[in-house]
Amino acid sequence: MTDRDDTTATQAPDDTLGAVLARLREMIAEMPQLPPERTLSEQLNVSRHALRKALKVLRDAGEIDPARAGRRALADRAPSSTRLVQSTNPLEVMEMRLMIEPALARLAALRASPDEIARILQTSLSPSGLSPSQADQEFHRAVAAGSRNSLASELHILLHRVQNDARLRFTDSDADSRTTEERVRMRDDEHRTIAEAIAARDPDRAEEAMYEHLERTQRKLTGRLGSRSTDAA
Repeated sequence: MTDRDDTTATQAPDDTLGAVLARLREMIAEMPQLPPERTLSEQLNVSRHALRKALKVLRDAGEIDPARAGRRALADRAPSSTRLVQSTNPLEVMEMRLMIEPALARLAALRASPDEIARILQTSLSPSGLSPSQADQEFHRAVAAGSRNSLASELHILLHRVQNDARLRFTDSDADSRTTEERVRMRDDEHRTIAEAIAARDPDRAEEAMYEHLERTQRKLTGRLGSRSTDAA
């Protein structure tokens, strides 16, 4: 039996999981339905165990349909983000995140399963295999999944899709290259505070910590966009 068929293989490290997730998301964006697991594992050159772990993350985050073993992508059902990207900007996206995500953190503190809480705690610390922006999104997706509200999770996915496109259109595209270790550490500390409040089943603190985290992000974004406007003038 090969490693590709071994479903009891040693748990894949975070950097492998991040790479598989990134490739799966690219495939979801390009096709209405993912191929069967065996074909996927061969295309991605990963074990079936690592693939199933990544598919579970996507199912929990609402990015693929739980039906048919999670193989059907949601891309054909999700609202198109193209028109939204053309008509919005990063500040509007942050305003919406401030409205939605603190409530998701509150729901996660009340509803998340032990496995979902473990995932939230795990993603609160940035793994070495992901870029800062990818690590940030993994954490916020885990919180949204823990809210156990499928509609809110899909809205959250759409919001982050718009944010990613809008960030490229309105801000510097090399933001990750300028993200310092100190900034990542500070962000991880904020994520950890949110995660620990959720794990402690403290909805008030989880909601407050998420709001404070996003408000700080909003202030940084406002300052960066203001600086660009001044430079352009």
